[in-house]
Amino acid sequence: DGSLGPLRLAAVAAQLLTALALASTARRRWGDRAGRAAGVLYLLVSVGLNPEDAQAATFEVFMLPFTAAAVRCADRGQWTRAGLAVAGACLTKQTGGAALAPVLWLLYQHPYGRSTALLRTVVGVALPVVAAALLTGPSRFLFWTVTGSSSYATFAGSELHVLARGLTNALILAAGCAGLLPPVVRVLRIARTGAADLWLWLIASAGAVLLGFHFFGHYYLQLIPPLVLLATGALQILPPYRLTSALLTSAAACALFLLWGLLAPRPDLAHTERLAAAVQARTGTADRVLVWGIHPETYWLAGRVPASRYLTAGLLTNYSGGRDGPQVGEKYGVAGAWPVFRGELASRPPALVVDDSRGLPFAPDRLPSLRRFLDSRYQRAAVVDGAVFYVRTR
Repeated sequence: DGSLGPLRLAAVAAQLLTALALASTARRRWGDRAGRAAGVLYLLVSVGLNPEDAQAATFEVFMLPFTAAAVRCADRGQWTRAGLAVAGACLTKQTGGAALAPVLWLLYQHPYGRSTALLRTVVGVALPVVAAALLTGPSRFLFWTVTGSSSYATFAGSELHVLARGLTNALILAAGCAGLLPPVVRVLRIARTGAADLWLWLIASAGAVLLGFHFFGHYYLQLIPPLVLLATGALQILPPYRLTSALLTSAAACALFLLWGLLAPRPDLAHTERLAAAVQARTGTADRVLVWGIHPETYWLAGRVPASRYLTAGLLTNYSGGRDGPQVGEKYGVAGAWPVFRGELASRPPALVVDDSRGLPFAPDRLPSLRRFLDSRYQRAAVVDGAVFYVRTR
């Protein structure tokens, strides 16, 4: 827990595995040249989003090798492996289950033994999911993966905020995929590629991005593998110079996004580092602290133990759903979270509370339980970079 290096290396490995799986699928369908093109194109466009979305070790990055492997295995008639890969994708992130759509399409196109293939696929999907449910408790598994926060998966309350984010991230992804989109569009106009499973994969992935109506940039990573294969297939029936153009355009876009990641300022990180330094200066190594905000890395940077299992205000207020106000508050949090939170604070009061809401909708003044807790035991001691520090009085 002293370094993020291993996690970053794992993310690099996940991207390489995704590229290899896509290259293998393209090679089987269209030959060696197409395989090389698919692998290279994927790696070039994989950074084509806001760097905080595409160049970080997000859970979508670790989901993508499973989705690409599911299609690769189904393309070869390896149905149990395809099912296991779908399960791996789904257990990494629920929307990874979208990979089941192309798998089932390829199964339907299979010339013989469909019943056996379907059974093997279902068993492959079900075994890891059921095992995970049994290990964690079926009711808890269902709660935390499906039913736990109905307020999160709603469109009401922040329509313009959410739609603006969706459009912005779609445009950013289009810029990152500038080398892929022209051949796909051109082939749509002049020919059919016979890639119905890939179109189904793209449509199912787009549905996964829409699910929940939040449109965070990292959600869009799920669209890149099917886009790469569709573009690779399109380039096979276009003149050779089209492939060169696609590679050069993708390389240029990749360079721009890498420069963005290297040179763009990081105001949130700078704020968190200042906050962590202040927390470290005002507490001892054995003290527990509560940072009321959306930056859990503050605890890690400060080297202090959290006073609660809830590392951000998200699960307690629904702010992590990207809402801009109307559906943020105690009543929108995950069911049962506030009694647990209040119990934790009562049994082990933190030595320091940092209110890092800075005018956002989860400020303590909008949360009666937290406001009462602060008023009963704490006094305001300082303001650091807009965050209010409270020290315990009793």
